[in-house]
Amino acid sequence: MAPLHTKHSMHPMPLASPPPVALTIAGSDSGGGAGIQVDLKTFQARNVHGTCVITAVTAQNTCGVEAVHHIPLRHIRAQIEAVFADFPVTAVKTGMLGPARAVSLIAKQLARHPHIHLIIDPVMIATSGAQLLDETAITVLRRQLIPLAEVLTPNLPEAEVLTGRSIRNQRDAQAAADELRDMGVHTVLIKGGHGHGRIVYDRLYDDRGSQVFEHPRLPGRAHGTGCTLAAALAAERAKGIPLREACRHAVTYVQDALRQGYRLGHGGLTLLRC
Repeated sequence: MAPLHTKHSMHPMPLASPPPVALTIAGSDSGGGAGIQVDLKTFQARNVHGTCVITAVTAQNTCGVEAVHHIPLRHIRAQIEAVFADFPVTAVKTGMLGPARAVSLIAKQLARHPHIHLIIDPVMIATSGAQLLDETAITVLRRQLIPLAEVLTPNLPEAEVLTGRSIRNQRDAQAAADELRDMGVHTVLIKGGHGHGRIVYDRLYDDRGSQVFEHPRLPGRAHGTGCTLAAALAAERAKGIPLREACRHAVTYVQDALRQGYRLGHGGLTLLRC
């Protein structure tokens, strides 16, 4: 009879090489369609390890935001410090940040890690129309956080708020991007989903000029596209993908997730299949 193998005599299975690490700093969406929840889904789908810092807990669904609880500053700081103390974070994505004091704290914490690829999604208004960032916080965002970023990913209304410009055409978008880049960010990706017409134009602006990503406009209203794009971009940068190529991959990923999207709840929104 062959000898029995005990657990001590068995050879352990070799561990897989660890994936790159990305961090999302954002709010929790109880409906699971945006925020921390969709960021972590996207990180996993893009083959990076996702860590998170929760800035706010929202009570929301596809019909709207019912309540927002902002996480105390000391706990936001503790989350950031805990993640950076133990994980080799190479890319960070920010979303819903909360009041001005929280934005300032997050900017100061991230300034201590200048090696990271920082992607800022300047979340200001929820899909339902709820205001998520007040004027004071927007000012702090402009002055303290945006200058640290590698990429800023505003949609058209967010770009208009940040610059005070009306964006109606390509020339307006170029002027807005120039102004945003003057704030210190390296690259601006203005998302065109809020535009009109059968084609959506996402426009990238950097030191090399501009690049346009075109794709057909899909029917219906979607939830979580901005979060997903910024998270996908952070994941690609965490893997070391060159910036323009990373932007192209992120835009394509969102389009694929939208095409496979589905409806849940009573709000009539399309949720992305990440």
